[in-house]
Formats: sequence, structure tokens, C-alpha cells
Amino acid sequence: MLFTGSGVAIVTPYKENGVDYKKLEELLNWHVNEGTDSIIVCGTTGEASTMNDEEQKSVIKFTVEKINKRIPVIAGTGSNNTHHAVEMSKYAQSVGADGLLLITPYYNKCTQKGLIEHFTKIADSVNIPIILYNVPGRTGVNINPSTLEKLSQHKNIVAIKEASGNISQLVEMARVVPKDFALYSGNDDMIVPLMSLGGKGVISVVANILPKDTHNLVQYFLDGDIEKSLELQLQMKCLIDALFIEVNPIPVKTAMNLLGHDVGHLRLPLTDMLEDNLKVLKEELKKYGFNL
Repeated sequence: MLFTGSGVAIVTPYKENGVDYKKLEELLNWHVNEGTDSIIVCGTTGEASTMNDEEQKSVIKFTVEKINKRIPVIAGTGSNNTHHAVEMSKYAQSVGADGLLLITPYYNKCTQKGLIEHFTKIADSVNIPIILYNVPGRTGVNINPSTLEKLSQHKNIVAIKEASGNISQLVEMARVVPKDFALYSGNDDMIVPLMSLGGKGVISVVANILPKDTHNLVQYFLDGDIEKSLELQLQMKCLIDALFIEVNPIPVKTAMNLLGHDVGHLRLPLTDMLEDNLKVLKEELKKYGFNL
């Protein structure tokens, strides 16, 4: 298993001429000190879809080097181009990534048979653990439980980040996968429900601003203190909702800038928040106890 606990789907800080590596190193060290259990780099929240290959490889390599085995680093290397995903996955392995996060193919999409062949082709090309990422609301394609059951038999496919929001599907996934196959919540508002089905943690957006609370939420559950875990889940709910009032990562990156993390701009086609939504985000940050 790659990790238990809270893995942060970390934002990528930008400056006008590219990635702000000084700020990225600062964020990485902050997460380690705050108790984050794993770094997921170059995912959706990291705006990987706006990076060229050179940038993506550089950010993965930099993150691996700066974390230096203190906690696992999982590299987002998925693509709707199987050959490209293989190339990026091999690169991430070559620079020392501990695991890979692979999104389902988007836009061109595929059948369930296509999913099996796509993920199997990538998994056959590397020798490090793979987390599948199921988020049909963004990709337009769903990993069915029966498909996951087949894919979970591959020695390198060890987990799924499940973000369909479909609790019935999640129950069936938990039923059909091997006992050592890890389920991670891809929805910050469903961490406790997922863990009640045997889940091992979360790959989180809110952890970008609440790393310690997100870690604690999961750790309380793992330690058997369900009441404290649920208390944190409910306490965080309104702020989590505000972080998804516009498409991720617009609100979370905005929140980080409001809180003084200075992570820079969003890359087009992502834009600044609408004023009404920004007002809601600011209100929820204040309600949670942040001083703006």
C-alpha cells in the first residue's frame, strides 16, 4: 500500500515565466511538517493539463528530490493517449516516484474493454504501484466495479481514487476488490463514508489549506475514534463546498492566495473567481477561523 491517511493533491504555484519552484519547495516542506501523509503532484488540482511535457517532468522530478523519501510522492501521469501515459509513467518511475495516479481517458473516452487495455498497457510498462482515478463528472467515463475487479488483479494496480460520488458503486467496489487493494476518497466530503467501507484515506483538495485537520480526520478514524473523525468531517463540510463552488482548482488556489501562500495565477482556460462566489469562499474561510 502506498500510504494511509491524507494525500494532498497539491497545487502548482506559478509565476509569470513558469513554475515557481521556490514556492513549491516551501509548500512541500509545510505539508511534511503539518502531517500530510503523501504528495500527489501533477494531478487535476496541480493544473497538469496546462503543462507541457518538459514542465510536468520537471515538477515531478523536483518534488521527488525535495521530499527525499520523507513521505511518498505519487505522480499524475495519466492521459487520454495511452502511448503518452506510458512515456510519462516510465519517466516518473525513472526519477524515483513512489507511485502513479492514472486518470481515466477523457474526451475520446473508451469502452470498459478499452479501460482494461489502456490501464493494463501502462501497468505492464512500469514496476511501481498505480492508483486509478475515477472521476466521471470530469472525464465522461466511469470505471465500473466489474472493470475494477479485473484491473485489481494486476500486480501493479493497487488502489483507486474514487470520486464518482456514487456510494452504491463504492460499496460494490469495496465488495469485489482484493482485501489489500486500497480505496481512497476523491471527494473531501465523503471521507468518513468511504472509510466506513474499509477505505485507507483521501487524496484531498482541502488539504491544501487544512493539511493538519485532513490528516487528523483520517487518523482519528484509523485509530477507532469515529466520533472525532465525523466531527471534523462535518465541521469542514461548508468550507469543502465553497472549494468546489467553481471548478477545481480555481477556489482552492484562490483560497491559498487569500491566506498568504502566494501560489500565483491560474492558467487559462481557468480564470479568476466570480465576485459572488468569491464572497462565499471568503465567508466560509472566516467561519472556519481564518483571518483574512
